[in-house]
Amino acid sequence: MTESTTIRVSKRTAETLERLREKLGAESLNEAIQFLVKKQRKAVLEKTFGADHGQIKPFTEADRVEDRD
Repeated sequence: MTESTTIRVSKRTAETLERLREKLGAESLNEAIQFLVKKQRKAVLEKTFGADHGQIKPFTEADRVEDRD
């Protein structure tokens, strides 16, 4: 098992995390927190690198610079 530590959160936060754990079907609060961390990282990456998401099309032969006049 990996090393662990204790963090202090309010009872309200602990209850919210417990409900999230149940909703996700996670085995532990740690697993629920890891889910949240991964979700946040993904959101940041999509925001940063997804500005043109769905708008970029593959290059075609017509896009080649050497073929332009």
